[in-house]
Amino acid sequence: MASIGAVRFPIVLFDLDGTLIDSGAMIVASMRHAVTTVLGREVPEAELKAAVGGPGLIAQMRALDESRVDDLVAAYRAHNEPLHDSLQACGGIEAALTRLEAQGRRLGIVTAKRRVTVQLAFDVLPWLEPHFEVVVGAEDTERHKPYPEPLLHALQLLGADPEDAAYVGDSPFDVEAAKAAGCFAVAVTWGGIHGEERLAAQEPDAIVHDTEELLGVL
Repeated sequence: MASIGAVRFPIVLFDLDGTLIDSGAMIVASMRHAVTTVLGREVPEAELKAAVGGPGLIAQMRALDESRVDDLVAAYRAHNEPLHDSLQACGGIEAALTRLEAQGRRLGIVTAKRRVTVQLAFDVLPWLEPHFEVVVGAEDTERHKPYPEPLLHALQLLGADPEDAAYVGDSPFDVEAAKAAGCFAVAVTWGGIHGEERLAAQEPDAIVHDTEELLGVL
């Protein structure tokens, strides 16, 4: 195993949706279901995708209709949670995590999902959870991405400094949070929600298109 000093970033933190797990299509389908059933209207896909990966489900639904947030959230969760039964990991992720661990990295997840929803993914992909030393979810900080608090909380749990950490995510909110926290910001393009142009507009430290490129920048 490589020593910690031999690697560029001894700490690598990951977003969950669209970064580790291939959940983008599920998220959009559940948002569309919620809007259609609760509000009785269609919303353009670009609008549904715009806030995904940011400050969490409640904030996303508030942006669609502040007066029906609770109903929208309930409809989303009722549709979304059963879809986890067919959840798959993003391509190459299992091998990439194994390689990072073999190099002595310490890994964590920072997500706006609730812990109970994160557990759904772990239950379907049981090999995933053991790779991670910390998991920071929606309940763990008052403010969420794009604010830096969730990342700083993860680093505090690990006893690590921001300059020793990279944060890997598929949304512009991930990039913003990483930069605000003082971490190396890596944007991945395989999430299926946010286009590369929107990711690039946030000026990440690196944009990668597959896990080999990811390993190369870490």
